[in-house]
Amino acid sequence: MTTFRIDPSVADAFPGTLIAVVTASGLRGDEPWPATATALQDLEQRLADATWQPADENDPRIEAWHTAYRSFGTNPRRTRPSVDALGRRLAKKGALPRINAAVDSYNAVSVRHGLPAGAFDLDHVTGDVEIRYADGSETFTPLGEPDAVENPRPGEVIYADTTDVLTRHWNHRDAHRTRVTPGSTHVAFILETVHATRDGHLLKTAAEELQDLLAPHAARTTVHYLSPDTAA
Repeated sequence: MTTFRIDPSVADAFPGTLIAVVTASGLRGDEPWPATATALQDLEQRLADATWQPADENDPRIEAWHTAYRSFGTNPRRTRPSVDALGRRLAKKGALPRINAAVDSYNAVSVRHGLPAGAFDLDHVTGDVEIRYADGSETFTPLGEPDAVENPRPGEVIYADTTDVLTRHWNHRDAHRTRVTPGSTHVAFILETVHATRDGHLLKTAAEELQDLLAPHAARTTVHYLSPDTAA
């Protein structure tokens, strides 16, 4: 069983961190997911009707991540938090990308609630997963670029297992090795905030919403919460 934890130095720097780990086993990604399709269409229609818009960098939820990025030396306007980039894409194009049902589910929840989200195929994760500062020796192969190798800058916040880096810049981009495909059957989905006192309730609502999208297409789903004081 994969355990997620926050390194003490990251926990000290970001004491308001709260992360929902929504795990699905026996996932059936190759069947129709009508509720996910409806969730995407609903967001796009509300945007078109001007009754809703995605959170932008002036929103406190996104602003908190920009502040976090700057604190570990990343320019958030050049290298954007995932939810910021996704919301900007939706606002510009009027539609969210369709990747596969599982990825589309967390994208819909992410942009709806203004919270970064990601996922790891646990069958391709080695050992436990830790959110920690990079030391500069690590390697990262970006999603969609299986032949590329990057080295995170020392001090950059990363997700890492015992093999290499799973995400760069905390939640900017996922790794190719642990990408979620229609054939993935055991997946950990992540939703994050660095301001739990303000956004903790929103995070829990988002986690429940994601679990509701996943549950009809999985043998089992669970939700655990990771904080500076607890592992998940």
